[in-house]
Amino acid sequence: MNSRCLLRIIGASICFFLAISHGLMAQKIEIGAGVGGFNYKGDISPSTRLRFFKPGGSLFFRYNPSQVLSLRAEFAGGVIGADDKHSNDPFQQVRNLSFRTTILEGSAVAEYNFLNFQERRFAVNWSPYLFGGIGYLKFNPDIQTAPYKTSTFVLPYGVGIKYQVKRPWNIGVEYGARKTFTDFLDNLGGEPVTTDKMQGDPSLKDNYFYLRISVSYTFYKIVCP
Repeated sequence: MNSRCLLRIIGASICFFLAISHGLMAQKIEIGAGVGGFNYKGDISPSTRLRFFKPGGSLFFRYNPSQVLSLRAEFAGGVIGADDKHSNDPFQQVRNLSFRTTILEGSAVAEYNFLNFQERRFAVNWSPYLFGGIGYLKFNPDIQTAPYKTSTFVLPYGVGIKYQVKRPWNIGVEYGARKTFTDFLDNLGGEPVTTDKMQGDPSLKDNYFYLRISVSYTFYKIVCP
């Protein structure tokens, strides 16, 4: 699946949410953008390390059918990377591998608002939330040493908090993990299965994380033809 197909998935998700809200006078639709960083966890960085945060950003569409539930389609992109030389493991220092990969991700998630987030004119609204869903990732390594597949489904999940600054503007902070089904984000895959440590651990898949702050604009009244 190429990047064109990825864009089609995002477009289909947005159309789905629009279809849900079509014909309603009092809309609760948001569009927004986020900026932050991606962090990778895998063979070169077995634990999450702040020094490996790389820049990223996203655009999203959110539909709020109720105070408790929000549905969101998001398109994100950025960079992930890591370097063995920063590890405390002597083997990794000897291996001395590094990577840098650009990523494009499309996702559709549901958010559960703990405090019944209300889009009212004079309300002081804020709420922490949990989210989870499904997405698709396309990645492009700077160096590709084998003909592995450079795309995978991902399962995004995490936590966030959103606050209505002043109608119709909202801000938010979110931290989410992405469970992937590939071992090649770092160009150090485990397939075919091998006992060679230079090829990574085949039992572990690579994962990444996205931390962002966001601003969104809510459309309260939309007259559909």
